[in-house]
Amino acid sequence: MIMPAREAATVVLLRDALQGMEVFMVKRHGLSDVLGGAYVFPGGKVDRADTDAKLLESLGAPHDSLHAALGEADLASVAAIGLYVAACRETFEESGVLLAEEPTEEQVRQARAQARQGVAFGEIVARLGLRPDWGNLVPWSRWITPNVPAMINKRFDARFFLAAMPATQTARHDDHEATESLWLRPRAVLEQYWAREINLAPAQIMSLAVLSRYRGVDDAMAAARGSRPPAIQPEPFKHEDSRAIAFPGDERHPVRERAVAGPSFLVYRNERFEPAGGFEALFA
Repeated sequence: MIMPAREAATVVLLRDALQGMEVFMVKRHGLSDVLGGAYVFPGGKVDRADTDAKLLESLGAPHDSLHAALGEADLASVAAIGLYVAACRETFEESGVLLAEEPTEEQVRQARAQARQGVAFGEIVARLGLRPDWGNLVPWSRWITPNVPAMINKRFDARFFLAAMPATQTARHDDHEATESLWLRPRAVLEQYWAREINLAPAQIMSLAVLSRYRGVDDAMAAARGSRPPAIQPEPFKHEDSRAIAFPGDERHPVRERAVAGPSFLVYRNERFEPAGGFEALFA
């Protein structure tokens, strides 16, 4: 595909649990034209309203620090802040989680009620006198759909953010774009994928493999804050008569520097993407 990739934002909600750090994922509606039936992190494309000048002014976004955290000097400041707004909006729409600065239970309830009435996210936040919790949105990675798509027929330039789940809120799928949801340890999600209980896309597979290496939420957030978000555009190639995709650092990828831990490529076989070395290769 020669079409430009659409700007998008994805939020990886994390929480600490007795058995270790867990991640929140939603199952996209089976009729969706983007990864229908697959489990993903909440997210979606940037809307025009996300970069509205009046909205951004009312939200009090610290433009310079947020822009710098993305590590994309060539990206316009307004476009950069729009990614954060889109991340908050999509998380709220798909999981009901309001990533705002210390909202009360009543404010969260009112926000959800107004959303059901069709009120736009920016207007909801303004009405309630809230601001996004900018410090809880940490840029983590950037995934760009290749020109030869692996699982979808659209291209996205998606920035992945890490965010700690607010302790006073509950995440749940919206029963519209997403039909199911789960909280699980990253490795446990991958185990379900390997057992063919759920479906995952390559970006989620590799992201979960990386997340499984962290001891807890603070560990993951600190690692994200301490490094520049890598840009990852998988490179399709043939592997033993099967389709495969290589990641930066693999000999078949034009970018020589490694961008993500785990296998350097995934092979499409047995009707799914998997590492050539088997399940444990995801964590090597």
